[in-house]
Amino acid sequence: MARLHAALPVNAPGAFFVDDSCIDCDACRQLAPATFARSSRHAQSYVAAQPEGETATERALMALVACPTASIGTAPKRDARMASTAFPVRIEDDVWYCGWHAAASYGAFSYLIVRPGGNVLVDSPRAAKPLMRRLEELGGVRWMFLTHKDDVADHEVFARRFGCTRIMHAADAGRLGVERRIDGSAPVRLDADLMVIPVPGHTRGSMALLYRDKFLFTGDHLWWDEDYGRLDAGREVCWYSFEEQVRSVERLRAYEFEWVLPGHGRSWRAASAGGMRGEIERALTGLAEG
Repeated sequence: MARLHAALPVNAPGAFFVDDSCIDCDACRQLAPATFARSSRHAQSYVAAQPEGETATERALMALVACPTASIGTAPKRDARMASTAFPVRIEDDVWYCGWHAAASYGAFSYLIVRPGGNVLVDSPRAAKPLMRRLEELGGVRWMFLTHKDDVADHEVFARRFGCTRIMHAADAGRLGVERRIDGSAPVRLDADLMVIPVPGHTRGSMALLYRDKFLFTGDHLWWDEDYGRLDAGREVCWYSFEEQVRSVERLRAYEFEWVLPGHGRSWRAASAGGMRGEIERALTGLAEG
């Protein structure tokens, strides 16, 4: 629970506040950009403007629910039950954003693919009861795709609840007890519409998941960086080999997709697969320049 006595002094006056436990995961700023912003001085989110109207208030309450560290609060306390049942939220087609970020994965984003051949949970959200119930209503989880070892969070709880097969690269799986381990660097097709693409670099076992030649779930391999205004791979947060990570980005030019959906950083959609390929080229130029 957020602590009013620890509220950041830069918060706009009013009911909503962010306290000093914020880890700057960016979830609240993406969910409710009209309310939350980033303080460059403190490297934390804060309430830049109090929400006005029903829609803005609902989005701010969703951010409160989604916050992995319970750093967002209201005084007086607001009822967030409706916000807690709002997740997952549809992004496009049959791809959903799960919300309920987990502190164990530093607030990483997780996603749900709802498909006739069995739903796929990409990385692990927090194992919150409202989310679990909603996942059941949407058909449960057949596969749990874990992009890398940093964003596994409550994977064991989801495996027990849904009996799903967890998929992870052997180089990252260690003792996690996943049911299916991917070896090597070659792409692996899980189904007609699902392809696993190993992308070592951020970690040795990082993988991306390509769905329907449209959506690429990238974990911490690639994301949209608003400061640069382009796709980025994050040299400063590379734990294995940045040179290998750049080579993994280069290999993505061989695939068709329009969406980049990361664990950390911003999602981004190109107007076409060709447009995305151009953005990959632009990213590679930026990475080469440092």
